[in-house]
Amino acid sequence: MADHQYISVERDGETVRITMNHPERRNALSEPHLRELLEAFEAAGRSDATGIVLGAVGPAFSAGHDFADVASRDLAGVRNLLRLCTRLMQTIHEVPQVVIARVHAIATAAGCQLVASCDLAVAAESARFALPGGKGGWFCHTPAVPVARSIGRKRLMELALTGDPIDAATAAQWGLINYAVPDAELDKHVDELLARATRGSRYAKAVGKQTLYAQLDRPEDEAYAVAVEVMAAMSQTPGAREGMASFLEKRAPVWPD
Repeated sequence: MADHQYISVERDGETVRITMNHPERRNALSEPHLRELLEAFEAAGRSDATGIVLGAVGPAFSAGHDFADVASRDLAGVRNLLRLCTRLMQTIHEVPQVVIARVHAIATAAGCQLVASCDLAVAAESARFALPGGKGGWFCHTPAVPVARSIGRKRLMELALTGDPIDAATAAQWGLINYAVPDAELDKHVDELLARATRGSRYAKAVGKQTLYAQLDRPEDEAYAVAVEVMAAMSQTPGAREGMASFLEKRAPVWPD
């Protein structure tokens, strides 16, 4: 793996583990930190891994954008920074692997955006989540985009307008994360969920994930138009044929990929 200043990347069997490792800045998302994350996800996406775990070390999962970086920029510079951050979030959706956020501590602003952008998320019970711009001077406009799509309008409005943090149990209830688990059991639950989410044909899973994102938030007729065509086409793939044949023949499947 390439050398990094802000993150570490480890290949663990069929899983790539990307860990934010800049605890002295609470894993704040400066431009170089974002670029390292983007490059790591792009590289993982090109690999034959089946899953990606995004985690962090230190007192925070991520404190969001690095204000020292933002404050030094003019309008064009901040726009470019936000576009880079958006590209990272979109890449998490685009990679073929299942992406799970492993949240051990507080995630705020763009850090909360990272959690919401992952396909799945498991958090320690002690973790917290916030869009704090609502009680400051720079509102969390872009972090609210994926958070809204996870928790709905009224809950988003509460989170974004008050700026107050919610605990992991509330985040699970609201749909921001999948599970809130005892801190000591975080890794166990992350790995168990990843194992369940990566079963089956890797190719079918990748197309399935990308199609889900393509149809989410579209009007129902447009969503069906997307889903029907992809599902019909995928019925002819070796993975689908093997899945159906193994079911009909009452045997374990042997996935071609």
